[in-house]
Formats: sequence, structure tokens, C-alpha cells
Amino acid sequence: MKKSILQLDPQTYQRHLIHGPDRIWAETNCYSDVWIELLHAMGHEPIASLPFTLVIDFEGDQWTFFKFPLIDLYELYGLDVQELTIWNRLIDHVDEQVGFGRPVLVEMDSYYLPDTHGTAYHMAHVKSTIAVVEIDVENKHLGYFHNQGYYNLSGDDFINLFRLNQNDPVYLPPYVEFVKMWDRAKKNQELVNASIQILKKQLTFIPNKNPFDAFATRLAKDINWLNQESIDMFHQYSFVTLRQLGACYELSKTYLSWLKENGEKKLDDVIEIFNNISTSAKTTQFQLARAVSKKKPLDFSPIEKMGQDWQTATNTLQKLYL
Repeated sequence: MKKSILQLDPQTYQRHLIHGPDRIWAETNCYSDVWIELLHAMGHEPIASLPFTLVIDFEGDQWTFFKFPLIDLYELYGLDVQELTIWNRLIDHVDEQVGFGRPVLVEMDSYYLPDTHGTAYHMAHVKSTIAVVEIDVENKHLGYFHNQGYYNLSGDDFINLFRLNQNDPVYLPPYVEFVKMWDRAKKNQELVNASIQILKKQLTFIPNKNPFDAFATRLAKDINWLNQESIDMFHQYSFVTLRQLGACYELSKTYLSWLKENGEKKLDDVIEIFNNISTSAKTTQFQLARAVSKKKPLDFSPIEKMGQDWQTATNTLQKLYL
């Protein structure tokens, strides 16, 4: 029997504007992208929950893998996200929770996700988070959110995704969350006001030191190492550095633009700064690729400019809201 939380069709599903064609970065990261579309499909405005994007940091070997704080999802939308203990077959847990009307977020192997055709599907085993909102075990059918949209899979992909034909005694189950929905979602101005309160809280966690300084120092050390590595390693490095910061700060721009649309003042300059940082990160990614492939020095001035702009923007926001 098919169990469905949201009545969706991949052919007619309309993505959130964050995943529209005019974006600088088509995707952010698997966990954030899933939540953006899941919230959107539930009828919530995901932009309201983006203050956390303003406080990412350079973590020494990567930029913060930014994720929606679960407490903010509860505060804004009444969504209670809990870890699901996998003590039985994964498919049985997912089937039961979806039957209870609870979306299930689960780490899966992109090798069996047809929406990754051309990148990972039947090509590479890559861990990625999906959100399951529809399942029919008997007919081997799954409806799920992943990256930019909503998709279906079936047949052998269903069997392999849930490892139904495998019995590996040392297999470690994935990390799984389920979402309990309370009728407490904030709307309209109440949502804006609650989001601003979260913004004020998040701004107290702005890094004490400019993260672009630490990033530039580490990148200068890493270039010689990258010159000796494969193109696959370069892509992994780029993902955890320039793509993460670029995609995150584009979300920051989106959030501040939403605040402006809802009546907040004096944000134009900050919006432009985060747009410039996001754009510059993408340009620098291409420049880094050329520097590595041709064994040439990298121009670090764009990163220095990003750092200067970041400092100006964060100082402005702290003056406005703290």
C-alpha cells in the first residue's frame, strides 16, 4: 500500500526560487537543499530560517558545512526533528514513519538515486541526504526530495537503495531523522519577527577572527599539494571550501533581501556585499582550477577583498541588530 505525506508529482513540482535558474550556485549542500525543498513543499517559507548562514567559519581544513539548526525549525514552523534509531530493517522504519505522516531524512548512496544521472548514478558511491515523503514497499516505489527537487525511483534502484538483497553483518546503518509536525507554524509578520529574533541570536556567534584570513593562509599551503593530486581531489577540496562559502553567502544575500522586502531598512549595502562575495567565490574557484592544472600561482587579492567585505558587512549587521 502506498503511503504518502505530500501529494506531489516530479513532473509538475515547482522548486523554490532558491533553486531557480538565476542563482549563482545551483546547489548548496545536500542537507540544506533537502530542507529548502521540504519546507517549501509543506507550505513554509524556508528563507525565514536562514540567519544561520551569516555565522559560518573556516574550520581549519574546510568551511562550515552549514545546516539548518533544528531548534529554529521548531521555533518558526513547529517541526520537531528527532533522530530515528535503526534497530530493525531500514525500510521497515521508513515505511512506518511515513505512514505516521512524518517525513524521514536518511543518508543514502547516490549510486542508486536516478536524479544524480551524469554525476553519481551508477557511477560513484556518494553519501547524500534525501527526505522520503512517499513509499510503496510492495510496488518498490519511493518519492523523495534530493538536492534541487522532488523525484521518484522504483524497481532495482529501490531494492539496492534499501539493501533488500544484501545481508552484511558488519553493515552500519545510516544516520536517520524523522519530522514530527505540530500546528505551530508562524505566518506573515509573526514569522518575520521571529526570524529577526533568531538573527539577533545568530549574530552573537559571528567568528571572532576574520575567517578569510585563515582560509587564505591554508590555501597558500595547499596549492602545492593540490598540484600533485587528482582532479577528483581538487573537486572535493573545492566543494568544502569555495563552494561552501559561496553557496552559503548567496543564501545570506537571499535572507537579507527577504528582510528588506518585509520592511527592514539599511540593508542594501550588505546585500550587495554578500552577493559580491558569492560571485567572487565562484570566480576564484575557476581561477584555482586553472592555477592547479597549469601549475601557476594563484592571485589571492580576491580572497583578501572578500575578507574586507565580510568584515564590513558583519560590522554593519551587528550595529543594526545587536
